Amino acid sequence: MNDQKDKANKSVGKNIRTLRHKRGWSQEDIANKLGISIPAFSKIETGVTDINLSRLEQIAKIYEISVVNLITLEEEHIEPQLIQLNSVQKKLVDRESEIAHLQRKVIELYEELHNRTSFAS
Repeated sequence: MNDQKDKANKSVGKNIRTLRHKRGWSQEDIANKLGISIPAFSKIETGVTDINLSRLEQIAKIYEISVVNLITLEEEHIEPQLIQLNSVQKKLVDRESEIAHLQRKVIELYEELHNRTSFAS
């Protein structure tokens, strides 16, 4: 009996991981939405944690699919473009953050150069 339960947990965990990867989300993204730690979410994905119905419902809601689709990984109604869009959107946010960081660095360097020039005069 425990073997079946373990297989079911591993199967659902694999589906959760597959869907997360397709959307370009990190474990941290989903863990934050669930209000749990990254290690706790990792245990769900690896099938270590015995996942209950209420947690399955929370995860299905995040992925915007039914619990049945989450368990069986049937996602015909999910447009591939939407999945790709989510992935691209996340990359864009990451790039915008990188640009903001580089802009701050340029300003710091400019100010440092300006201060050196002022002392040299």
